[in-house]
Amino acid sequence: MAGAAAGRLVVAGGFSPLPLRPTVTAGVFGGLVYAILCYAGFFFAPAAHASVLMPGSLPLWTALLAAVLLRDRITPARALGLACIVGGDVLVGGEGLLSAFRGGEVWKGDLIFMSAAFCWSVYSVLARKFGLDAVRATIAITVFACFTYVPLFALLTGTGVLPTRLGTAPWGEIAFQALFQGVGSVVISGITFVQMVRAFGPVKSTMITALVPGLSALGAVALLGEPLGWNLLAGLALVTAGILFGVRAVRQQTPDSIAVRACPAGAGGQKNS
Repeated sequence: MAGAAAGRLVVAGGFSPLPLRPTVTAGVFGGLVYAILCYAGFFFAPAAHASVLMPGSLPLWTALLAAVLLRDRITPARALGLACIVGGDVLVGGEGLLSAFRGGEVWKGDLIFMSAAFCWSVYSVLARKFGLDAVRATIAITVFACFTYVPLFALLTGTGVLPTRLGTAPWGEIAFQALFQGVGSVVISGITFVQMVRAFGPVKSTMITALVPGLSALGAVALLGEPLGWNLLAGLALVTAGILFGVRAVRQQTPDSIAVRACPAGAGGQKNS
């Protein structure tokens, strides 16, 4: 009891509701490194590449990590689902991704985006392994980022090492991004995602994110008047089929399903595994 209390107090002056180890682990992979890689990728590759590569590679990374860390078996149905997701994402964003082979430094951004997806996969699997509570995990990541990312960003931008246009951006835009990214992307998305991981497991939860490229393309069709091509419809159909194959109920007992019953929904703190 005393050791656990001491672990909580060590982290950010007692601001984190989790012990030291899960706070640092979740904060590094789900907060600090993930955020750095995400934003760094945009210096080399366009946003369209990020919308395909990050959610598209996320289920693959997660399935491999879950197989190693959680002993989660990749069933034939799940493997077929992953193959459909990859094929669908390639159809949706393949033309844009081919620009990486036409010269320039776009390929660097693509690799960075895939690395960011790997970090988020690590966080997703560890959230299940540690049995993290959704709200506490989100608070821990936010606290860790506040005490690590913010000072580092201020130091690098203040010394001119890291270029930034934050000083020239309108205050209205800064306030909107702070509200949208801080409350929407971090708080709301963070809590709901970890809750999904606790309920359905990391692999099934990340498979659903494979809809992002297709939905983004549909949004561009509806809002920006972009053409509705056959590749978009075929890609959406493949991704949807892949999700259905991947998240369908499995009758046999697996370590992933056993972990759900071993960690009740109301439990906070850490699960022994």
